[in-house]
Amino acid sequence: MGSLKRPPALAVGQRVRFEGQVRGGLEVTAQAAVLEDAETPHRVVALIDLFETADFEILFQPERMPLPASGLLETFAPEVMKRALWWEEHILEVLHGLPPDVEPGTPPRPGYGPGTSVTSRQKTKAAELAALGHEIKSGAVGLRRRRYTEDGLVGPARLVDHRSVRKRKEFGDAPDAVVAAMRQAIKEGVETSTRNGSYLIWRTGEILRENGGDPAELPSRRTLYRLLDRLTAGTHTTGSAVTRRSTAHGAAAPFGELTVSAPGEVMQIDSTPLDVMVRLDDGVVGKVELTGMIDVASRTLTAAVLRPTTKSVDASVLLARTVTPELMRPGWIDALKMSRSVLPHRRLLTIDERLEHAAAKPVIVPEMIVCDHGKVFVSHNFRASCRFLEIDFQPTHKGSPFEKGHIKKMLCSVATMFAQFLRGYTGRNTDHRGRHPEEENLWSLPELQELLDEWIVAHWQNRPHEGLRDPDHPGRLFTPNQKYAALVVLPCEVGDAAGGWLPFQRSVSAVVIVVVQPLRERFAAFGF
Repeated sequence: MGSLKRPPALAVGQRVRFEGQVRGGLEVTAQAAVLEDAETPHRVVALIDLFETADFEILFQPERMPLPASGLLETFAPEVMKRALWWEEHILEVLHGLPPDVEPGTPPRPGYGPGTSVTSRQKTKAAELAALGHEIKSGAVGLRRRRYTEDGLVGPARLVDHRSVRKRKEFGDAPDAVVAAMRQAIKEGVETSTRNGSYLIWRTGEILRENGGDPAELPSRRTLYRLLDRLTAGTHTTGSAVTRRSTAHGAAAPFGELTVSAPGEVMQIDSTPLDVMVRLDDGVVGKVELTGMIDVASRTLTAAVLRPTTKSVDASVLLARTVTPELMRPGWIDALKMSRSVLPHRRLLTIDERLEHAAAKPVIVPEMIVCDHGKVFVSHNFRASCRFLEIDFQPTHKGSPFEKGHIKKMLCSVATMFAQFLRGYTGRNTDHRGRHPEEENLWSLPELQELLDEWIVAHWQNRPHEGLRDPDHPGRLFTPNQKYAALVVLPCEVGDAAGGWLPFQRSVSAVVIVVVQPLRERFAAFGF
């Protein structure tokens, strides 16, 4: 059986053999190629016909030379540059079989045509230059060819005059051993508490001594401080420890924001302490942790779980609540039903009959979940749940909370828009804490969980979000429910309105008023 091979790839500038002629590629599209022709200015040939021709062959492929550093070229003397340009013409003929700036259709000279190797062309060039009075061997021609391929025009220029370019040391006169010791001292301080420059200089001397170096090699303190500034630029070595760890453990390559266009394409999960005192099952007063999951495309808070201490099973419970409908609870008003919301209830009901009694919150199945390296999320239990549901598990880089900024911002919003209205609110730290919040009329954990679920459906899903804007009208904000409806259906199909976006806007504003008012009454019933 014959072996498989990739089809040929043709690019602009390549020279090919076709129908007995050597032609250059002028233009290449997905279906055809424009080639040079001896009788006409050009010839258009279908790629399938070109590749199936018996004598088709790609002869010479132009190599892209690196751009020379202009600062280096300016350091060469004019006679050195003249000599390097002379060498460039000969090197290009060795590489491509043709000298630069030849007329289209010019055939290669004898010894440089099709079927010749680079080594044979180097020997031909060396013999040609020897006949002109330049005594040089083929190995020297090969050396200049390799330098030109690696460094561009700077390579042959350096071979002409080694003294023209003097490479300056990156850190001046500081010995390499001192630079290496200071780098190690800076690296040791990534995970430790923040220290100032004097400690790092002292530690540099200790490392130098431990490695068998001579402390006398240390330059003056002023030079060491300048070296420290160079090595710690942008690393926050003497600044915030959190920012330093985030910078050190972040991605080395350029990074950007994921573009999402569908619900569930990217979802983020995280956990944080809730700034509220709660009465636990045994009557003890304590704080609980909030674990939530948010959909990046629609900003839908798909589920939130309160636990005294979050465990791996709680993350799996959160995932289960994300993929199942939120059923209406006793005491919730009819305005919270999905059938009364802007969500495409009729279309979704044909997919899952359980949505008949569901609350106005979308059911979103994740395709990818982004999380940090907390033990709860990297546990075998949560990973197994993701594998069972065929969900891509994507942990962030260590110490890089900005890579899941949507869930971080959502958890902060829960504190400002929900937790501070509750009895037993403690504030975000001791500076913001009042006197004896644990003595207030506190909620029990089940009561607080039910109130949080109602707040998500009533307030969060119907609140205009700054990150959800109409592309055609940037001044208009979407709610999470509106954004979800816009991503899964056409505008004229949203809700029960048949008139497009205008009735849709009016119905949403009315629903928000009907939904938020009962929540205010429930808060007032507890004395605030």
